[in-house]
Parts: sequence; C-alpha cells; structure tokens
Amino acid sequence: MTAELSVQLYSVRDALAADLPGTLDRIAGLGFANVELFDFVDRVDEYRTALANAGLTALSGHASIAEGGAERALDAAAALGVRTLIEPMIRHGWETADGVSAIAERLGQIAAQAGPLGIEVGYHNHTWEFESEIDGRSAFDAFTDQLDPAVVLEVDTYWAEVGGASAPELLARLGDRVRLIHVKDGPRSTDASAQQPAGSGDMPIKEILAAAPGAVRVIEFDGYAGDIFDGIAQSLRFVSTVDSGQAS
Repeated sequence: MTAELSVQLYSVRDALAADLPGTLDRIAGLGFANVELFDFVDRVDEYRTALANAGLTALSGHASIAEGGAERALDAAAALGVRTLIEPMIRHGWETADGVSAIAERLGQIAAQAGPLGIEVGYHNHTWEFESEIDGRSAFDAFTDQLDPAVVLEVDTYWAEVGGASAPELLARLGDRVRLIHVKDGPRSTDASAQQPAGSGDMPIKEILAAAPGAVRVIEFDGYAGDIFDGIAQSLRFVSTVDSGQAS
C-alpha cells in the first residue's frame, strides 16, 4: 500500500494570504488530495468551504497548543476533520531533564483531551531537540522515552539531519510512532532559502522514505528561491516515483 501524500500549507503562506481558495485549487491541481494546515484556528469557516471546493482533505494541522489555546485548536481541528493536531514548535525546555519531562507531560495531557474527539496529538521537531544533550543523549531521545504512547510524532527529517541526527536511523528506531514525516531537501544548513525540491539536495530522501513506509509524506519548504508551486510539484513527482519503486 502506497503511503499518503500531503503538503504543508506553510510552504505557500504568501499565496494563501493573497487568495486562500485559489491557492488550494492550485495545490489540488498539482495532484494532491491532502494538505497539512497551519494558522487555521481562526479561519475554520473559510477553510471548510475552500477545502471542500478544492476536493482536499486536511489530514493534519499545526497549531500552538502546549503553551495555551489547546481547547480552541482542538475544536477547530474537529470542525475541519483534522485527524492529527500537531504542536509545531516548543523552543525552550530542551536544555534540562526537568524541562523535557514537562514538555512530554503537557503533550500527554492534551492527547487525553483530544482522544474523545477522535484526534491524535503530535509533535514536530526542529534542530534544537537534537542539538541539546540530556545525560549524554539527545533531548529528543529523552523526550520520546517519556512521551505518552498516545502522542504521535511528525519527524521533520530535514531539521533532524541539520540537528545532527540520521533521519533514516531515527525513523527506523521510532517505527510506527511516526505518523507523518516532513520531506524536504537542500544543503545541511539553517538557511531556509537554500532549500531545494526533494531529490536535488543533500538529504538522503530515498533512505528516509524507505525507513518510514507507512508515514504520511508531507512535502514542505520553509523557504525557496524559485517558484514555490513548481518546487512542490518537483518534490511530489520525486517522492511519488521513489515510493512507487519501493512498493513494487
């Protein structure tokens, strides 16, 4: 069975700001059936209509929930049929064991709230969870060891690699706890504008996809110097081709 494909709408944030319905139509026109939302909590009605008109399903969504606003985000996610609500970034707390424990505990609490709504709660990493060490291990490893099994993971494979981890090894180790992966390419750099379509940079994309065969592939660009829709289309073609070859 081929893994589901999606795209993080943060990639086209400028286009969304100018024309949300038209942008979703363009995304559907590239061949996507699924999207990952961002900045959607205050735009539920707008997204509900535009997603339906474009024939798109919001499998997942990013919303800041760990430091407040979880109830509103859960309500918005439920209204839009989002099945996985993801905390996109917790910047502080990874420096100490107590901080990591508090983050894991908080996400577990939110997952308990989300369960009755039929929603999973997840966490999306950046670099600092891997750059920080707790007792000789990465803070991310310490975090996942303590995390309630109800909390799933969305591994941003690019930032994991930039942070010093091997994304394929990480995915293999975490197994089906990883529900989604962010697929993006480019140099091993924090300069987001240098990111490139999947298959044209330094990231081991083929190995990443092979290591997480069941995870939703979420194509994303934090930045891109070229035409973003063309970049997304190139990434979609590459990922689809690799997955088709691996599934055959």
